[in-house]
Amino acid sequence: MDYAAYLLVLGLLAVLGRLPLELVFRAGALLGLGAWALLPGYRRLARRNMHIAFGHTMTEREIGAAVRRHFMTLGANLLSVPRLARMPVHDVDRRVELIGLPGLRAALDRGKGVVMAINHIGNWELYAQLISHVSDVPVGAVFQSQRNKYLNRLIDRDRRRLGLQTFDRRKGYLGAADLVESGGILAILVDQHAGDAALWTPLFGRMASTSTLAAIIAQKTGAPLVSVAIHTTGTARWRCVIEPPVEPAGKTVEELTAGLNRTLERQISGSPPDWFWVHNRWKIPGPFLLGRARRGFYLPPDESMKDIQPFRLLVRSSNWLGDAVMNIPAVEACKKSRPDLHLTILTPAKLAPLWRRVAGVDDVIEIRGKESPLALRKRVRREFDAAILFPNSLRSALEAKALGARRIVGYPGHWRRWLLGGVPKFTADSQGHHAERYLRLVEHFGAPKRDEPATFAPRPARARPTVPRIGICPGAEYGPAKRWPAEKFAAAMRLFHGSVPAEFVIFGVAGDAEPAQTIAGNVPFPVRNLVGRTSLDQLMDELAACDALLTNDTGTMHLAAFLGVPTVAVFGSTEPELTSPLGDFHRILRHKVECSPCFLRVCPIDFRCMTRLAPGEAAKSLHEVIGL
Repeated sequence: MDYAAYLLVLGLLAVLGRLPLELVFRAGALLGLGAWALLPGYRRLARRNMHIAFGHTMTEREIGAAVRRHFMTLGANLLSVPRLARMPVHDVDRRVELIGLPGLRAALDRGKGVVMAINHIGNWELYAQLISHVSDVPVGAVFQSQRNKYLNRLIDRDRRRLGLQTFDRRKGYLGAADLVESGGILAILVDQHAGDAALWTPLFGRMASTSTLAAIIAQKTGAPLVSVAIHTTGTARWRCVIEPPVEPAGKTVEELTAGLNRTLERQISGSPPDWFWVHNRWKIPGPFLLGRARRGFYLPPDESMKDIQPFRLLVRSSNWLGDAVMNIPAVEACKKSRPDLHLTILTPAKLAPLWRRVAGVDDVIEIRGKESPLALRKRVRREFDAAILFPNSLRSALEAKALGARRIVGYPGHWRRWLLGGVPKFTADSQGHHAERYLRLVEHFGAPKRDEPATFAPRPARARPTVPRIGICPGAEYGPAKRWPAEKFAAAMRLFHGSVPAEFVIFGVAGDAEPAQTIAGNVPFPVRNLVGRTSLDQLMDELAACDALLTNDTGTMHLAAFLGVPTVAVFGSTEPELTSPLGDFHRILRHKVECSPCFLRVCPIDFRCMTRLAPGEAAKSLHEVIGL
């Protein structure tokens, strides 16, 4: 197949070699117009790229027209390349206006060589044709070889015929620096997405993966950096502009690389349709959170992160309160991963107050009731660069798709793999504590890795209370197998109150009214019963005022941990290694029996894992976590 493509190209070259260049140029423009009409994916890519660069200065209509002109200009220039390669040098020179050559000659006369920063503006293959103007020094270029070995040999032969030395970047750069040190010119493309090992620095106000190779070689050799662009000025006519040299002395690799991007912005802005907009310049990398990017980020000192177009991340929260709280360390890790991150949480409306209190969350989108993904899309007109899904449902993936997330990642399952643009190589069940499951997921996609387990910090130390305020949470929405008997709660409260008078507050949803009444009726002192009477915001405020919480394995337990409130948590049918409150300021009460953890909603036997837990253990643990 490769050889057939090679023969086809040879035939095309033979035909083009007999046609006038102007005719070839115009035919290429028509082919480009056809590509614009027939390739909607590339058309959308070019439009998105141009919107990043010029969305603040051009209207949508102007961008659309510029994209169409780009396809025509690109087609004209590409089809002209093989014809130009077979023209005499003096014929090519007549069609190219050369500006800035004296500055290049002056830089070469110093004998240190030149690192030339080239790009995909206009007819970039003309760079090889212009070697005749500097024929007294060696000239080389770093290039990426074609997959088709026959075409690669053909292209390489044409370049070498013109006197150009080539260095395949896939094989390393051995000899490239030597060429510069010998006083030659080394041309390096600087306008492509450069992968995970590159420097992330602004291009048109958006962070872009940018090669540092040109800056590194310039700094190593002491050679100046010279940027060049070839603009299309008419039918088969071009202008080559050579920028003044930039000396590397006293500048870091980061400063030089960012400077090349600024020059590139100016070059592109001079003729927007000329650049290669169908290249995914602002590509979303595999590990898009960039917390472990090798070269990191560089923002020039005269720019502010407020001026940078954000990377918009959508995080779909878990649906249950406890799970959502266990999402928080992963969300915080996302926020730390890149300085340009704008983090939006998509959550059931009932959990929105929680997410509005999480540091680093920039916006919250509420899902109202049973709102469908389509209804959500009609109500919320936004788009996101990426989405991370914590729930494993198909619905959560459809929601992210409806909101225009360009890349959606999460654990596979529930028939949603076809919607995901990335899945981890491990399963959620293999990651231990649920908070670790979420953290490992975001780490897989680039969040910084940590040595310590997921945790919440205790609240700042305060004076020992004379009358402790203790919260009681006797419910558990999952089922009765998770609920310590109400009489046991009451007994623990009596024991504690007998040694230290305390104020008790009972929390829960409306369905917890019965155990709350049982508790209140089995203690000889007044209790404050807030069951079914608090919003989530009010619950957080009330919990924050407590000195400790005695609780089952519930969402309220996790909420208290997030607020830094110490808990005494009773576990029966569930496993503390999977869902314990985060932090080292809690006490876990568990009487493990032969059938635990069973994870059942209702105990089918005698509830021994719960009934064998003595109230005295709970009272003692409350003393310990409060510090009495």
